[in-house]
Amino acid sequence: MSKAITEESKEFLKKYLDNASPTGFESPGQKMWLEYIKPYIDDYMVDNYGTVVGVINPEAEYKVVIEAHADEISWFVHYITDDGFIYVRRNGGSDHMIAPSKRVNIHTDKGIVKAVFGWPAIHTRHDKDPKPSLKNITIDCGCSSKEEVEKLGVHVGCVVTFEDEFMILNEKRYVGRALDNRVGGFMIAQVARMLKETDTKLPFGLYIVNSVQEEIGLRGAQMIAQKIKPDVAIITDVCHDTNTPMIDKKEQGDLKGGKGPVLTYGPAVQNNLLKLIINAAEDEKIPFQRLAASRATGTDTDAFAYSNEGVPAALISLPIRYMHTTVEMTHEEDVSNTIKLIFASIKQIENKQDFRYFT
Repeated sequence: MSKAITEESKEFLKKYLDNASPTGFESPGQKMWLEYIKPYIDDYMVDNYGTVVGVINPEAEYKVVIEAHADEISWFVHYITDDGFIYVRRNGGSDHMIAPSKRVNIHTDKGIVKAVFGWPAIHTRHDKDPKPSLKNITIDCGCSSKEEVEKLGVHVGCVVTFEDEFMILNEKRYVGRALDNRVGGFMIAQVARMLKETDTKLPFGLYIVNSVQEEIGLRGAQMIAQKIKPDVAIITDVCHDTNTPMIDKKEQGDLKGGKGPVLTYGPAVQNNLLKLIINAAEDEKIPFQRLAASRATGTDTDAFAYSNEGVPAALISLPIRYMHTTVEMTHEEDVSNTIKLIFASIKQIENKQDFRYFT
């Protein structure tokens, strides 16, 4: 039996998470991901904005998608002051509250420029001083003038990411900057590996999709859904582990790391496909949790569901702590069980299966 997570695949996860993949600039990570899955696929495609698709059985008429998104939140250099300080704009849902004192990488044509988000010393602040905001956080790259900053290769439009490294806490909790959602790309890649290692023959075409630009409006998924025109789509993303301080379960639901992947109910989720996934979980004794979405899921599920006159779509989420910080955290068992659930679910899909509620 093929393992969901191997030591070799864990090394790939570390390399993949440590690499930067900001929205709109995902290509280095996408190349890394494609090289990893090439041994497990028959063909691949890359679209104009960098979404990568690995294909198994490309000649098949019926098309099933499993999908994650590759991009991470980041910042743009927005304004450089005469004395060399840099103001930023968000690229996705970046959190200004965590920025002060963080080390950052400014990505330039000349390479990485190291810098920090500075913040006034506690001795110089007062109780009524403003909290961190986009109006007052600034990047310091050790320069004394705008000209000195520009000489390093930094200009308006350069993308900025936080500096950190993947680690494992207590031998079971994965921690990293961009679990949202490169861990999803990792998981669908493991499904491809397991299909190959178990010599599983699928009666349809499987499209393993790593989309770009989710963090700014599901844009990559919108584009690639139109290109593939799938018949079914199973999406994986992250959701909140709500069993940490300062989270209201009445608002966010009761979800806990270590208790399994999360299945979402909502208008974009096709109920017959969801039932198939639940049956797969029960048949394989894979634990899972449930979440109700208000209107939209806020994930690429919505983009696929409402594309091409309607595509049966469902969402399998990984609960994580501290989303959109540099220390996003998830339980290894949840990662393993999410991989197993996607694997089990696609094996239950029949060729040309009709998911309509009635005919």
